Amino acid sequence: MTYQAILFDLDGTLLPMDLDQFTEGYFHLLAQTAAPYGYREETLVPALWKGVGAMVKNQGNRSNCEAFWETFAQVLGPQVYDHIPIFDAFYATEFQKARSFTGPNPRASQAVALARRKAERVILATNPLFPPAGVRTRLSWVRLRPEDFDWVTDYENSSACKPNPAYYWEILNRMHLEPSCCLMVGNDVQEDVEAAGAAGLETFLVTDCLINRGGMPGCAQGDFTALLQFLEEL
Repeated sequence: MTYQAILFDLDGTLLPMDLDQFTEGYFHLLAQTAAPYGYREETLVPALWKGVGAMVKNQGNRSNCEAFWETFAQVLGPQVYDHIPIFDAFYATEFQKARSFTGPNPRASQAVALARRKAERVILATNPLFPPAGVRTRLSWVRLRPEDFDWVTDYENSSACKPNPAYYWEILNRMHLEPSCCLMVGNDVQEDVEAAGAAGLETFLVTDCLINRGGMPGCAQGDFTALLQFLEEL
């Protein structure tokens, strides 16, 4: 079958990681960067989580970026808007150290190249909780770039998050895609498989860094080697 598009999740799919360990380490690095500007880790981290929660609950009436900063400012005060350039710069600099909380995947680019041969478009469907620089940096750890994809979701260009099916509908509408002609590849049963399935996409579950809060789905699934074979046989 020739797909209109193949969509890839990033964290835990193309980029191996334990998500909880990665998030804890990344937030600690961000707190270190923010400390000289008066932020304390014990108040910054809860504010970050509230901002993330606002993005996850976003219903499409504003960008995820707006949802995050409005909530972050409500918790810590309006001065945070003056420090946006500092936080943005972090993702191109100190955030590189968070690579130590991830694993290698020398075959990530192979999977994307295979998808390019098998589909008209290839999309990075990473949960849009990061600014563009944060996505670019994480991609670089598996030797990929945003330019390797036809569309990359980030918190500036998205107004919904996984596991809301509206996240996938937004991509489909923007790229003029039929859901039944698209394949979503991810490691999270609820966010990548069930949510994409609810939006009408076909799915492949990558099990190396599996996240599952319920039962196993009946979709195509396997480790990264199985994914490469699956893509090759399309």
